[in-house]
Amino acid sequence: MTAASGSSSPAGTDERLLRTSPLRKLLGRPELGSVVGALAVFLFFAIVADSFLRATSFGTVLYAASTIGIMAAPVALLMIGGEFDLSAGVMVTSSALISSMFSYQMTANVWVGVFVSLLVTLAIGAFNGFMLTRTKLPSFIITLGTFLMLTGLNLGFTKLISKTVSTKTIGNMEGFPSARKLFASCWTVGGVELKVTILWWAVLVAVATWILLRTRFGNWIYAVGGGAEAARAVGVPVIRTKIGLYLGVAFAAWVSGQHLLFSYDVVQSGEGVGNELIYIIAAVIGGCLITGGYGSAIGSAVGAFIFGMTSKGIVYAEWNPDWFKFFLGAMLLLATLLNAWVRKRAEATK
Repeated sequence: MTAASGSSSPAGTDERLLRTSPLRKLLGRPELGSVVGALAVFLFFAIVADSFLRATSFGTVLYAASTIGIMAAPVALLMIGGEFDLSAGVMVTSSALISSMFSYQMTANVWVGVFVSLLVTLAIGAFNGFMLTRTKLPSFIITLGTFLMLTGLNLGFTKLISKTVSTKTIGNMEGFPSARKLFASCWTVGGVELKVTILWWAVLVAVATWILLRTRFGNWIYAVGGGAEAARAVGVPVIRTKIGLYLGVAFAAWVSGQHLLFSYDVVQSGEGVGNELIYIIAAVIGGCLITGGYGSAIGSAVGAFIFGMTSKGIVYAEWNPDWFKFFLGAMLLLATLLNAWVRKRAEATK
């Protein structure tokens, strides 16, 4: 009797077999703080802006969120892996410029320019990853250099080829309608106009979440973000993982760039500067740590949704849009503090 009693005690139970309470699981989710923040922002603008709750407004908010969320998902994975990409914003513009100018100058089907743009954009991402892993310099320095180079190349090549700071129209070229359908179409559901970027956003977040939670590569991402040397010591291919993460950012930049091009037909060479910070902010608001090793793709989607609600909510409330950056900065600080508190509570309950 005594032996049986002792074997059933908690001290004799394998920790791996212990059940985790729903509350503990909830507190352990990195996106919990951002979900609370999203609810607060939604309720706030629902009260102060009458038009915010209209169905048409919801479509506009989702579109604004999707243009950020497409990039925020791979940026979140990169941050979980412990790195940054300050060139992500101008890379979007580079992708659009390459596609447009190649198609126009070569008088080819626009799909040729689209695929050339994909190859070049992926090469830029591979360059960032290769330079990071070979030089051992911080990703801040590597990608800041890429940011400056791309900014100069975007302007220089556009003025050299087009003689202006914007590209020539390609709207009458072969393949443009089908490319626009893939990258910039919209459809109406229940009277609400939805852009195809919302679908791209949902797919990328789903894929990123699957990678993080269901694949070996996802385990590598968390391991590398937690400590590259420790990860390398247990057999994680650190170099391959980091280059793969930068390729993911480049692919999303290509998608965003093609949307930019086929939405407006022409591209301004100076666009995209500063957007890289917005992508990082969305990921941080979504629960990613600056130090790496923690976060989720779903959290980045919530962060992007908060961005969309704030940017459009200010307009619907008829406030001066100059206040947007103030609210964005305030949300960043509050979300970071809330995420830190949630994480401490989760660790305290373990």
